Amino acid sequence: MLKRNSFDSNEIVNRSEQLMKAASNRYKITIQVANRAKRRRYEDFDSFDDSMMKPVLRAIVEMSDELTQPEIISD
Repeated sequence: MLKRNSFDSNEIVNRSEQLMKAASNRYKITIQVANRAKRRRYEDFDSFDDSMMKPVLRAIVEMSDELTQPEIISD
């Protein structure tokens, strides 16, 4: 059975590496990912989203997507 919105672990590692390479400070990007994941966890809890993707993984995916679209970066 396939999970919805699931990503290959290699893809997550690659996206994490992209974030680390693009960041000027590894600590700051780690904190940003953690904060976004925390916000997403509460948003998902409130909306009863049926997503199977963990908030940290979703944060990594979203933030790595924002690397190619800098106009949508927040924070």
